[in-house]
Amino acid sequence: MKYKDYYQILGVTKNASQQEIKKAFRKLAAKYHPDKNPGDQAAEEKFKEINEANEVLSDADKRKKYDTLGANWEYYQQAGDDWEKYAQQPGRGGQRTYYYNGNPEDVFGQRGHSGFSSFFDLFFGEGGQEDPFVQFSQGARRPVQGRDVEANLTITLLEAYQGSRRTFEYQGEKIRIAIKPGSYDGQKLRLKGKGEPGPRGNSRGDLYLVLKVQSDRRYERDGDDLLMTVPVDLYTAMLGGSIEVPTLSGIVKVKIPKGSQPGKTLRLKGKGMPHYGQSRTYGDLLVRMEIELPKNLTEEEENLVRKLQALRHREAVHQN
Repeated sequence: MKYKDYYQILGVTKNASQQEIKKAFRKLAAKYHPDKNPGDQAAEEKFKEINEANEVLSDADKRKKYDTLGANWEYYQQAGDDWEKYAQQPGRGGQRTYYYNGNPEDVFGQRGHSGFSSFFDLFFGEGGQEDPFVQFSQGARRPVQGRDVEANLTITLLEAYQGSRRTFEYQGEKIRIAIKPGSYDGQKLRLKGKGEPGPRGNSRGDLYLVLKVQSDRRYERDGDDLLMTVPVDLYTAMLGGSIEVPTLSGIVKVKIPKGSQPGKTLRLKGKGMPHYGQSRTYGDLLVRMEIELPKNLTEEEENLVRKLQALRHREAVHQN
């Protein structure tokens, strides 16, 4: 039976800082995102696995519990893959130890109630009423916490850019949250102690809000960069000039180089999305030009175009 190594999945060391974990997650999530790999089942499963690893390692409490279990996993192998013998292993160095008291065959099954693997559910009590891992610390059992709850929260791209505040009601309680600038699709916001109440009055679980950023007809998002297509008339493309481009921070005037070709892309530094947690640092806006040809030419315009065609032809012959 193979143990899920979340550190290996994200490609970081066990001593990695939260910043290193966040950076590794965002890089891999961008690479394997379903939008970039349509119809690729392997990429979709990898994306789910990456999100699962980040869910654990980006949360201090979950990471601590996972590290403790991870350290004890070798004892399971030493016990000859016997869970009963494994459960009798004493704790090491006085640290808290977690023992499994459920069905080991459930660990590596289909995805659990959380949307992550059953392995994740059984580690963190998502798979049922009782937490299948029992924690012992100086002989005391940890009280069973209430279940975590997950819900989607839809925001606009402008909200993701500027940040916003939302107020909603859950279980009779009014909850206010702040959405930071640079928020991204699939990001999870953890509201500690706002989930389901535990049995016998024990502490509540957590509420996780999964951000769903609506698509914007003007922009495509690639990490912190934005991409948009703008129409440019033929004469401006040929002779050069300037156009006005709408950005999320307002309209800017962009210079069009003389002789620009269809599909040419201009980079506007710092006009993309803010880096999450670093509101003064921004990605770029990539402006792709779409050359518009004039329609319904007058007879005079057609004659001028023919003259231009003849001139270009003579010039080409002369050069050859």
